[in-house]
Amino acid sequence: MRLADLTTLRVGSEISTYIEAASEEEMIAAVRRADDDGAPLLVLGGGSNVVASDGRFDGVVVRDMRSDMVDMNPNEEGSCCGGAALRVAAGANWDDVVQRAIAEEWMGIEALSGIPGTAGATPIQNVGAYGQEVAESLSSIRVWDRLERRPRMLALFEMELGYRDSRMKRTLRDAAAGGGRVWGPTGRYVVLDVMFSFRLASLSAPIRYAELARKLDVNVGERVPSAEVREAVLELRRGKGMVLDASDHDTWSAGSFFTNPVLSEEAAAALPLDAPRFEVRDHTAIHQIGGVAPVVEGLVKTSAAWLIDHAGLHKGHGLPGPAALSSKHVLAITNRGGASASDIRALAAEVQAAVKDAFGVDLVPEPVYL
Repeated sequence: MRLADLTTLRVGSEISTYIEAASEEEMIAAVRRADDDGAPLLVLGGGSNVVASDGRFDGVVVRDMRSDMVDMNPNEEGSCCGGAALRVAAGANWDDVVQRAIAEEWMGIEALSGIPGTAGATPIQNVGAYGQEVAESLSSIRVWDRLERRPRMLALFEMELGYRDSRMKRTLRDAAAGGGRVWGPTGRYVVLDVMFSFRLASLSAPIRYAELARKLDVNVGERVPSAEVREAVLELRRGKGMVLDASDHDTWSAGSFFTNPVLSEEAAAALPLDAPRFEVRDHTAIHQIGGVAPVVEGLVKTSAAWLIDHAGLHKGHGLPGPAALSSKHVLAITNRGGASASDIRALAAEVQAAVKDAFGVDLVPEPVYL
């Protein structure tokens, strides 16, 4: 088995040990064996957020095959503070979770339609799109703690969710978060189950994202049927090559390759006047179903895509080479067929250098590098 067969970028070489875990017991046993042996461990879901290397992965890749979704309030009225509670196995396909929520008239994740990957990855990245963040619907997660070698529950506030960040993700690079060591390529906490709390509503949450509002022909702040939000989001994502399609090389990617830079007000003031500027929100302050994160004063988020384009790297940059920016969206680095991991990384480095030279801003890759 090769990592190229398991990741959406379709790069990567042979794997030393590959395990498909059909149960929680198999998941934990595989993780424990790898840790006992001192082997590098990669717990893989949909493979949509990984940039492999060209060399053999001399470690253990564990793929979570569990897809259970259990309604914790199986009655018509619901009993979770007037809402609904759902427990989802980490290996469940994320878009299946979104479709289930819309079908059941559970509000809060409809704008997260079409995002590839599994449910277990959503809290690690604090997945978000089109004005919604998964933090707004999470209640807790159940994890295997590799340091303490036991299962644990992490409440929402313990996840320390930020913009595309979390306590779980920080254990990859921060020894303090990891309990005294850096973990990787999978962090200290292996997600087993994700618990969501939803408000009951056939209408969506208020539309916050201007592009989505225009697509729906409504004003920002209005609500529409959640199913209509899903269709609009899927259409927008397809137009950007962000819905997986084996026949379309623009979708042979890791999605948005760089996070949107979060800058101080002073650094943002140095950007051109027409550079996008967005609020930064503190997701650690969400403590209730449907809660909205407050704005963080003194910080400004700008658009990585705008910076790349205005640094002179436009859609399709790199063609006809094996790795190129998507012909539909500059934020996606794509495999045009036959690209190596080195090709992908070289293009990413070129993009980072161009933005740094033009604007003095460091772009941070969103996917995990092996």
